[in-house]
Amino acid sequence: MAEEPARVITLIVVDDHPVVRNGLRGMFESAAEFRVLGEAADGVEGVEMALRLDPDVVLMDLRMPGGGGVAAITELTRRGARSRVLVLTTYDTDSDTLPAIEAGATGYLLKDAPREDLFTAVRAAADGRTVLSPAIASRLVSRVRAPVRTGGETLSAREREVLELVARGTSNREIAAVLFISEATVKTHLTHVFAKLGAKDRAAAVAVGYDRGILG
Repeated sequence: MAEEPARVITLIVVDDHPVVRNGLRGMFESAAEFRVLGEAADGVEGVEMALRLDPDVVLMDLRMPGGGGVAAITELTRRGARSRVLVLTTYDTDSDTLPAIEAGATGYLLKDAPREDLFTAVRAAADGRTVLSPAIASRLVSRVRAPVRTGGETLSAREREVLELVARGTSNREIAAVLFISEATVKTHLTHVFAKLGAKDRAAAVAVGYDRGILG
């Protein structure tokens, strides 16, 4: 008999294409550690469903007739929803991706991501960790307002270490444990990283890090 997972991650799928919704449901229901609580065809329905069912993760498309993903993420953030939002977008040039970051989405992947990458991203999102694919990062960076590169804007060795760990989806607590520093010190390093890179949050900092070659 297969061993039950220690934790079951609940999620809902918000996408206007039935084939995509069915495919994602089938993929996640094939793994015992995930449970799909429902499906929504647009952002408005997705917000209502997320608030009612309280899933760990919302898989959110960005462009949907009847209510897009950015507006839905903004509303979930405003309502204080516990659910983390993982954006799944079709095009890596999607101009809605940066607004989604600003609205409060936790992660961003392309819909053609391999199954295991998607599973890993959902696990990370459920833990509140940032998930940003390199392909999305390379497009985001053109829309991130980065300061002019000067010697004074170079990251220190420790700030680079912190950024690399953030890019792997590591939480502040985990970073503190890995680097043997306090969480407060991690937050201080992140504040400096954000300022030097001209980034508003973790996802934007990772995007700039890829563009500048700080991250591999």
